[in-house]
Amino acid sequence: MRRCGITVAVIERRAERDSRSRALTVHPRTLETFASRGVHRSFTGEGLPIPGGYFAVLESRLDFRRLASPFPYTLALPQERTEALLEQQALERGADILRGHEVTGLTDGPGHVRVHIQAPDGPATLEAAYLVGCDGARSTVRTCAGIDFPGTPSTLLGWLGDVVVDQPPAPGYSYFGPAGSLMAVLMPGGVHRLVGITPRDLTTTWPGELTMDELRENVVAMAGTDFGMRDPVWLSRYGNATRLAARYRSGRVFLAGDAAHQYFPAGGVGMNVGIQDAANLAWRLAAVLNGWAPAGLLDTYHAERHPVGADLTETSRAQVALMTAFSPEGLSLRGLLSRLIGTLPDLNDHLAAQIGSLAVTYPPTTPCAHPLTGTRAPDLALGHTGLFGLLRADSYLLLDLTSAATRSLAHLARPGLRVRTGTPHLPPVGWSGIRAALIRPDGHVAWAAADGDDATLVRSLTAVLAGTHRN
Repeated sequence: MRRCGITVAVIERRAERDSRSRALTVHPRTLETFASRGVHRSFTGEGLPIPGGYFAVLESRLDFRRLASPFPYTLALPQERTEALLEQQALERGADILRGHEVTGLTDGPGHVRVHIQAPDGPATLEAAYLVGCDGARSTVRTCAGIDFPGTPSTLLGWLGDVVVDQPPAPGYSYFGPAGSLMAVLMPGGVHRLVGITPRDLTTTWPGELTMDELRENVVAMAGTDFGMRDPVWLSRYGNATRLAARYRSGRVFLAGDAAHQYFPAGGVGMNVGIQDAANLAWRLAAVLNGWAPAGLLDTYHAERHPVGADLTETSRAQVALMTAFSPEGLSLRGLLSRLIGTLPDLNDHLAAQIGSLAVTYPPTTPCAHPLTGTRAPDLALGHTGLFGLLRADSYLLLDLTSAATRSLAHLARPGLRVRTGTPHLPPVGWSGIRAALIRPDGHVAWAAADGDDATLVRSLTAVLAGTHRN
């Protein structure tokens, strides 16, 4: 939003960044989102690319190398570093980050929303055109906005321990069997994260904070060794309560990230889906505030992202079922699914694209829309750059891919719309024969045309622009 000249304030309860990292993975679509703003190199230059990922800790890992993306991998990068890099960019762009401030209430009025906060020097009120609640599963913003958060309560307690180990396990170590589930992940600074579930953790009774003795007992029961663990940095438990906000918008208040969806952290998708919520919403807010898009554009945020949240919660529940299948029958089911992933490339590709958010498609508003409409646009090779390098936060990108309709399309350029001509080199499946396409600031296809004369093409595009742009 700062790239579009919008004044932004981030109200952050913590006085300092949390040094602990819940998330450890940046997924392909998140990296593509960063690439569309030209900031991906700071992440890829620091993180470790890993060519695969887990689905429910099955023995056969998903192969991300088959994905049609410039980033066919998951990037191992602690959340603390991801937050630090994003914060640095926000500050460089001129965002106000108000640390040590906590939201206590809000008043949603005509033309503005007032946010009541507890500042370090006492109560205060901020006024803004819109408010986005990104304040987690216990969201104060969601509660104050009166948005329901239905779902199911926790039925298990997973655990994690960030510890130093003197006899580290092999890279990518995992175990699954009657004794439970265990994964070991090497983190920066030589610390290992040991994360897992045992059959006795299938409980709703809180057993108290995780201790080093319990962590050691759990690990030894599965691995036969404690890997020489010592010097714990962080010990924690977490449940599988699963909830989805009934609405992502109430008046001038929106929800994104964990404030909109809560789930068991299987596959490392949570932070990534939150970033993609923000990417979907931010350009809409900027377009409306800058006056080149109608206010109705904001209504489509819920319509597009709520189904993504529903898919996220369903997939999380499915993985929980497999991750707690400790019975002989459950182990057989896991073995069968693992063999299918290893022998059916299409199944691997489907799950990898789903986990990596590359499969997200937003339903078109008209039944006659081209099949590409709503899909994620690939990084088309256009001249000396790819499509991601051409995207901007402040405008749609109209691609004339045959140069035949340039004269007809060029006059359509206006605020919030740029025109680019070029023939893609080796277009991917589905893009051969496409004459023109309209790409949204978040990299999804708003419109595409493969046939018809210039006059028909322009009429079709003009009708689409009428719903996304003010004249």
